Amino acid sequence: MEETLACAVVGATGRMGQHVCRLLSRADDCMIAGATELPGSTHIGRSLAEVIGLPGEQAPVAACLEDLPVPFDVIIDFTFPEVSMLTVEFARSRGVRAVIGTTGFSPEQMRHIRESARDFACVCAPNMSMGVNTLFKLVRDVALILREGYDGEVLEIHHRQKKDAPSGTAVRIGQILAEAWGRDYQQAAVFERSGITGGRTRDEIGMQTLRAGDVVGEHTVLFGGTGERLELIHRAQSRDCFAQGALQAARWLRTRSAGLYDMQDVLGLR
Repeated sequence: MEETLACAVVGATGRMGQHVCRLLSRADDCMIAGATELPGSTHIGRSLAEVIGLPGEQAPVAACLEDLPVPFDVIIDFTFPEVSMLTVEFARSRGVRAVIGTTGFSPEQMRHIRESARDFACVCAPNMSMGVNTLFKLVRDVALILREGYDGEVLEIHHRQKKDAPSGTAVRIGQILAEAWGRDYQQAAVFERSGITGGRTRDEIGMQTLRAGDVVGEHTVLFGGTGERLELIHRAQSRDCFAQGALQAARWLRTRSAGLYDMQDVLGLR
Protein backbone atom coordinates (compact mmCIF):
# COMPACT_ATOMS: atom_id res chain seq x y z
CA MET A 1 0.00 0.00 0.00
CA GLU A 2 1.35 3.44 -0.95
CA GLU A 3 2.20 5.94 1.75
CA THR A 4 -0.12 8.87 2.38
CA LEU A 5 0.57 11.74 -0.03
CA ALA A 6 1.44 14.88 1.94
CA CYS A 7 0.28 18.05 0.16
CA ALA A 8 0.94 21.74 0.71
CA VAL A 9 -1.79 24.06 -0.58
CA VAL A 10 -0.81 27.54 -1.77
CA GLY A 11 -3.61 30.12 -1.39
CA ALA A 12 -5.70 27.90 0.88
CA THR A 13 -8.44 30.46 1.57
CA GLY A 14 -9.07 31.32 -2.09
CA ARG A 15 -11.98 29.88 -4.05
CA MET A 16 -10.03 26.95 -5.44
CA GLY A 17 -7.77 26.59 -2.42
CA GLN A 18 -10.73 25.90 -0.15
CA HIS A 19 -12.14 23.27 -2.53
CA VAL A 20 -8.74 21.55 -2.74
CA CYS A 21 -8.37 21.55 1.05
CA ARG A 22 -11.83 20.08 1.60
CA LEU A 23 -11.25 17.27 -0.89
CA LEU A 24 -7.79 16.53 0.57
CA SER A 25 -9.24 16.33 4.08
CA ARG A 26 -11.73 13.67 2.89
CA ALA A 27 -9.25 11.63 0.84
CA ASP A 28 -8.00 8.42 2.47
CA ASP A 29 -4.66 8.51 0.65
CA CYS A 30 -3.81 12.22 1.12
CA MET A 31 -3.12 14.66 3.93
CA ILE A 32 -2.66 18.41 4.20
CA ALA A 33 0.85 19.08 5.45
CA GLY A 34 0.28 22.84 5.52
CA ALA A 35 -1.03 25.82 3.62
CA THR A 36 0.03 29.33 2.71
CA GLU A 37 -1.55 32.73 2.34
CA LEU A 38 -0.11 36.10 1.35
CA PRO A 39 2.21 37.75 3.89
CA GLY A 40 0.19 40.02 6.16
CA SER A 41 -2.93 37.86 5.99
CA THR A 42 -4.85 37.58 9.26
CA HIS A 43 -5.00 33.81 8.68
CA ILE A 44 -1.27 33.26 9.14
CA GLY A 45 -0.46 31.29 12.28
CA ARG A 46 -3.92 29.77 12.52
CA SER A 47 -5.05 26.26 11.61
CA LEU A 48 -7.24 25.29 8.65
CA ALA A 49 -9.87 24.20 11.17
CA GLU A 50 -10.09 27.83 12.31
CA VAL A 51 -9.65 29.49 8.93
CA ILE A 52 -11.97 27.53 6.64
CA GLY A 53 -13.85 25.37 9.14
CA LEU A 54 -12.30 21.97 8.43
CA PRO A 55 -13.08 19.90 11.55
CA GLY A 56 -9.97 18.53 13.22
CA GLU A 57 -7.66 19.87 10.47
CA GLN A 58 -4.74 21.32 12.41
CA ALA A 59 -2.46 21.97 9.41
CA PRO A 60 -0.95 25.45 9.83
CA VAL A 61 -1.29 28.46 7.54
CA ALA A 62 2.06 30.14 6.86
CA ALA A 63 3.24 33.16 4.84
CA CYS A 64 5.39 31.02 2.52
CA LEU A 65 6.26 27.43 1.76
CA GLU A 66 9.62 27.77 3.51
CA ASP A 67 7.80 28.37 6.82
CA LEU A 68 5.78 25.14 6.82
CA PRO A 69 7.04 22.86 9.63
CA VAL A 70 5.86 19.53 8.15
CA PRO A 71 7.60 17.96 5.10
CA PHE A 72 5.42 17.53 2.01
CA ASP A 73 5.52 15.56 -1.24
CA VAL A 74 3.64 17.86 -3.60
CA ILE A 75 2.47 21.48 -3.81
CA ILE A 76 -0.98 22.36 -5.18
CA ASP A 77 -1.30 25.96 -6.39
CA PHE A 78 -4.38 27.70 -7.83
CA THR A 79 -3.48 31.35 -7.29
CA PHE A 80 -2.06 34.12 -9.48
CA PRO A 81 0.95 34.15 -11.82
CA GLU A 82 3.14 36.19 -9.48
CA VAL A 83 2.49 33.81 -6.58
CA SER A 84 2.83 30.68 -8.71
CA MET A 85 6.23 31.81 -9.99
CA LEU A 86 7.41 31.75 -6.35
CA THR A 87 6.01 28.22 -6.07
CA VAL A 88 8.01 27.25 -9.16
CA GLU A 89 11.22 28.65 -7.67
CA PHE A 90 10.64 26.79 -4.40
CA ALA A 91 9.85 23.52 -6.18
CA ARG A 92 12.90 23.90 -8.41
CA SER A 93 15.25 24.55 -5.50
CA ARG A 94 13.90 21.68 -3.37
CA GLY A 95 12.98 19.17 -6.08
CA VAL A 96 9.39 19.02 -4.78
CA ARG A 97 6.60 18.02 -7.18
CA ALA A 98 3.99 20.66 -8.03
CA VAL A 99 0.49 20.87 -9.49
CA ILE A 100 -0.25 24.36 -10.86
CA GLY A 101 -3.73 25.30 -12.03
CA THR A 102 -3.11 29.05 -12.20
CA THR A 103 -4.01 30.85 -15.44
CA GLY A 104 -2.91 34.12 -17.00
CA PHE A 105 0.81 33.36 -17.34
CA SER A 106 2.71 35.46 -19.87
CA PRO A 107 4.69 33.69 -22.60
CA GLU A 108 7.88 34.62 -20.73
CA GLN A 109 6.57 33.10 -17.50
CA MET A 110 5.58 29.90 -19.30
CA ARG A 111 9.06 29.65 -20.80
CA HIS A 112 10.53 30.01 -17.32
CA ILE A 113 8.23 27.29 -15.95
CA ARG A 114 9.20 24.99 -18.82
CA GLU A 115 12.91 25.53 -18.19
CA SER A 116 12.56 25.21 -14.41
CA ALA A 117 10.65 21.92 -14.71
CA ARG A 118 13.87 20.25 -15.82
CA ASP A 119 14.61 20.09 -12.08
CA PHE A 120 11.23 18.98 -10.69
CA ALA A 121 8.07 17.17 -11.81
CA CYS A 122 5.25 19.59 -12.56
CA VAL A 123 1.72 19.34 -13.91
CA CYS A 124 0.73 22.79 -15.16
CA ALA A 125 -2.60 23.09 -16.94
CA PRO A 126 -5.13 25.88 -17.55
CA ASN A 127 -7.94 23.53 -16.55
CA MET A 128 -7.76 20.41 -14.39
CA SER A 129 -11.22 18.96 -15.04
CA MET A 130 -11.60 15.63 -16.82
CA GLY A 131 -14.46 17.05 -18.90
CA VAL A 132 -12.51 20.04 -20.19
CA ASN A 133 -9.49 17.94 -21.04
CA THR A 134 -11.77 15.60 -22.97
CA LEU A 135 -13.08 18.74 -24.71
CA PHE A 136 -9.49 19.64 -25.69
CA LYS A 137 -9.11 16.25 -27.40
CA LEU A 138 -12.50 16.54 -29.12
CA VAL A 139 -11.69 20.04 -30.41
CA ARG A 140 -8.47 18.76 -31.97
CA ASP A 141 -10.19 15.75 -33.52
CA VAL A 142 -13.08 17.81 -34.94
CA ALA A 143 -10.75 20.53 -36.23
CA LEU A 144 -8.71 17.97 -38.15
CA ILE A 145 -11.91 16.73 -39.80
CA LEU A 146 -13.43 20.16 -40.49
CA ARG A 147 -10.32 21.66 -42.00
CA GLU A 148 -11.83 23.28 -45.07
CA GLY A 149 -14.76 25.69 -45.22
CA TYR A 150 -15.36 25.99 -41.47
CA ASP A 151 -14.86 28.95 -39.15
CA GLY A 152 -13.80 28.53 -35.53
CA GLU A 153 -15.17 30.64 -32.67
CA VAL A 154 -14.52 30.25 -28.93
CA LEU A 155 -16.88 31.75 -26.32
CA GLU A 156 -16.22 31.63 -22.59
CA ILE A 157 -18.24 32.82 -19.59
CA HIS A 158 -16.93 33.21 -16.03
CA HIS A 159 -17.85 34.93 -12.77
CA ARG A 160 -17.43 38.68 -12.40
CA GLN A 161 -14.33 38.34 -10.18
CA LYS A 162 -12.12 36.53 -12.72
CA LYS A 163 -9.04 38.62 -13.43
CA ASP A 164 -7.69 37.25 -16.74
CA ALA A 165 -9.49 37.29 -20.09
CA PRO A 166 -9.87 35.26 -22.15
CA SER A 167 -9.66 32.36 -19.71
CA GLY A 168 -6.64 30.09 -19.86
CA THR A 169 -8.94 27.30 -21.02
CA ALA A 170 -10.26 29.41 -23.91
CA VAL A 171 -6.74 30.37 -24.94
CA ARG A 172 -5.74 26.70 -24.97
CA ILE A 173 -8.75 25.88 -27.14
CA GLY A 174 -7.76 28.67 -29.53
CA GLN A 175 -4.23 27.33 -29.66
CA ILE A 176 -5.50 23.81 -30.40
CA LEU A 177 -7.59 25.14 -33.30
CA ALA A 178 -4.61 27.07 -34.65
CA GLU A 179 -2.31 24.04 -34.40
CA ALA A 180 -4.82 21.78 -36.14
CA TRP A 181 -5.36 24.30 -38.94
CA GLY A 182 -1.70 25.28 -39.38
CA ARG A 183 -2.13 28.85 -38.19
CA ASP A 184 -0.26 31.13 -35.80
CA TYR A 185 -2.57 31.66 -32.81
CA GLN A 186 -1.13 35.09 -32.01
CA GLN A 187 -1.87 36.24 -35.55
CA ALA A 188 -5.20 34.45 -36.01
CA ALA A 189 -6.92 35.27 -32.70
CA VAL A 190 -9.50 38.10 -32.85
CA PHE A 191 -10.56 39.26 -29.39
CA GLU A 192 -13.08 41.97 -30.22
CA ARG A 193 -15.34 42.96 -33.08
CA SER A 194 -16.83 46.43 -33.07
CA GLY A 195 -17.92 48.87 -35.75
CA ILE A 196 -17.57 48.27 -39.49
CA THR A 197 -15.18 45.33 -39.40
CA GLY A 198 -15.92 43.91 -42.84
CA GLY A 199 -16.41 40.23 -43.48
CA ARG A 200 -14.78 37.58 -41.37
CA THR A 201 -11.39 36.57 -42.73
CA ARG A 202 -10.66 32.96 -43.59
CA ASP A 203 -7.89 32.50 -41.04
CA GLU A 204 -9.19 34.24 -37.94
CA ILE A 205 -10.19 32.44 -34.75
CA GLY A 206 -12.75 34.40 -32.74
CA MET A 207 -12.17 34.62 -28.99
CA GLN A 208 -15.17 36.05 -27.12
CA THR A 209 -15.34 36.70 -23.36
CA LEU A 210 -18.30 37.25 -21.02
CA ARG A 211 -18.16 38.05 -17.30
CA ALA A 212 -21.29 37.87 -15.16
CA GLY A 213 -22.53 36.84 -11.73
CA ASP A 214 -21.08 33.74 -10.15
CA VAL A 215 -20.66 31.55 -13.25
CA VAL A 216 -18.06 28.88 -12.42
CA GLY A 217 -17.03 28.43 -16.04
CA GLU A 218 -18.52 27.69 -19.44
CA HIS A 219 -16.77 27.17 -22.77
CA THR A 220 -18.34 26.82 -26.20
CA VAL A 221 -16.41 25.95 -29.37
CA LEU A 222 -18.35 26.69 -32.55
CA PHE A 223 -17.46 25.29 -35.96
CA GLY A 224 -19.47 27.19 -38.57
CA GLY A 225 -19.80 25.88 -42.12
CA THR A 226 -22.14 26.47 -45.05
CA GLY A 227 -25.66 25.56 -43.99
CA GLU A 228 -24.65 24.05 -40.64
CA ARG A 229 -22.73 24.52 -37.43
CA LEU A 230 -21.33 22.18 -34.81
CA GLU A 231 -20.95 23.25 -31.17
CA LEU A 232 -18.98 21.60 -28.38
CA ILE A 233 -19.90 22.86 -24.90
CA HIS A 234 -18.52 22.29 -21.41
CA ARG A 235 -20.22 23.73 -18.33
CA ALA A 236 -18.63 23.55 -14.88
CA GLN A 237 -21.33 23.46 -12.20
CA SER A 238 -18.92 23.27 -9.27
CA ARG A 239 -15.23 23.94 -8.67
CA ASP A 240 -14.95 20.42 -7.32
CA CYS A 241 -14.27 19.14 -10.86
CA PHE A 242 -11.08 21.24 -10.95
CA ALA A 243 -10.06 20.23 -7.42
CA GLN A 244 -10.64 16.53 -8.17
CA GLY A 245 -8.40 16.86 -11.22
CA ALA A 246 -5.70 18.49 -9.12
CA LEU A 247 -5.73 15.58 -6.67
CA GLN A 248 -5.60 13.14 -9.57
CA ALA A 249 -2.59 15.01 -10.96
CA ALA A 250 -0.87 15.01 -7.54
CA ARG A 251 -1.30 11.23 -7.25
CA TRP A 252 -0.06 10.73 -10.83
CA LEU A 253 3.08 12.81 -10.16
CA ARG A 254 4.14 10.49 -7.35
CA THR A 255 6.00 8.22 -9.79
CA ARG A 256 7.04 10.78 -12.42
CA SER A 257 10.53 12.12 -13.03
CA ALA A 258 11.34 15.81 -13.57
CA GLY A 259 9.58 17.47 -16.48
CA LEU A 260 6.60 19.62 -17.43
CA TYR A 261 3.33 17.74 -17.90
CA ASP A 262 -0.31 18.69 -18.37
CA MET A 263 -3.67 16.99 -17.79
CA GLN A 264 -3.56 15.36 -21.20
CA ASP A 265 -0.59 13.39 -19.84
CA VAL A 266 -2.33 12.64 -16.54
CA LEU A 267 -5.46 11.33 -18.29
CA GLY A 268 -3.60 9.47 -21.05
CA LEU A 269 -5.23 11.52 -23.82
CA ARG A 270 -2.14 12.05 -25.98
